[in-house]
Amino acid sequence: MFTDELGQGGTTAGGPGNGAGHHGGTGHSLVQLITPAGERVSHPEYDLWIQDVSDEQLCSLYEDMVVIRRIDTEATALQRQGELALWPPLLGQEASQIGSGRALREDDFVFSSYRENGVAYCRGVDLTDIVRVWRGNASSGWDPYTINMATPQIIIGAQTLHATGYAMGIQNDGADSVAVTYFGDGATSEGDVNEALVFAASFQAPVVFFCQNNQWAISEPVRLQSHIQLADRAAGFGIPSMRVDGNDVLAVLAATRIALDRARHGGGPTFIEAVTYRMGPHTTADDPTRYRDANELEDWAAKDPIDRVKALLERKGLLSQDFEARIQAKADTVAREMRAGCINLPEPEPLDIFKHVYSTPNSWLERQQDHYSRYLASFGDPAEATSEEGAR
Repeated sequence: MFTDELGQGGTTAGGPGNGAGHHGGTGHSLVQLITPAGERVSHPEYDLWIQDVSDEQLCSLYEDMVVIRRIDTEATALQRQGELALWPPLLGQEASQIGSGRALREDDFVFSSYRENGVAYCRGVDLTDIVRVWRGNASSGWDPYTINMATPQIIIGAQTLHATGYAMGIQNDGADSVAVTYFGDGATSEGDVNEALVFAASFQAPVVFFCQNNQWAISEPVRLQSHIQLADRAAGFGIPSMRVDGNDVLAVLAATRIALDRARHGGGPTFIEAVTYRMGPHTTADDPTRYRDANELEDWAAKDPIDRVKALLERKGLLSQDFEARIQAKADTVAREMRAGCINLPEPEPLDIFKHVYSTPNSWLERQQDHYSRYLASFGDPAEATSEEGAR
């Protein structure tokens, strides 16, 4: 298992590590530490933040990405087989999620969209809880405080406001934990995201805005969302930003560590644009062939985040048949566990819809529950009705 031994350290806020990326102006250079061919590229600022990543930890990052891709393909299959109502694939975005997720401390708190199942895996989510809401068995997936990650937000961009508010609470508590929020390129056009950036900048809140620019907001390409780099938008709010290759797990890990360190030492928020690609549909209800050129998909397939780490491991002589077999066995085991948990979820009772809506009793909700209970009772006992029908 990968552990963050550097502790987001190396330098403190204001040190050389925090100079990485542009802090204003336009034209961020794309930071890349692993090329698509698997070559390790040196970067004087970002290298400092991953100098502790051993060969063993690099192998662990590779394993994480393979496993979450297997989770993703299994969940997609479950939806196609009628076991899930919907699924939002993360195919192609594994490096963005694992690289950032493995940089976090246990006491950091994550506010995500509906696609960050890889981050949830890093936080230790129960595999069944990942699919619970998509099967329609619960209003949300898990208890946020057991893994310090809020349940997925469906409203585009709303989680950025939640993260900023939580970060302001961290300030009031005098803690050095950080709130991290994930969103896509399309969300940057939402009012909620812009309002969150305003508040985060005004109060210098310890929050990391992690934008996975996967090139498409459903069927709308990012070139229509913004005529400048998304990272450059942060400058207008007075927030430092970085633009990294989101298919490069080491570049993402380094950038996230820089941002976390800045927040822990009073440096305020950071905006990270991770340039990646959604290889699959927006959700399983989407058909990307209606709006996306096949050549574009082919070009991005050559930049696959898992393939490039595999190539790096081969260059380093770390990729043996036994190693690959062990990782594949782990991925298959995880997929079987998730599938079994999904299929064996008990059907919810009708009145379960009123559970966990509010943390304390609420007369308004209780009145609704009473009305719904009496409505259900008007149909009588289904078991008795079946018995009477059989007698007749």
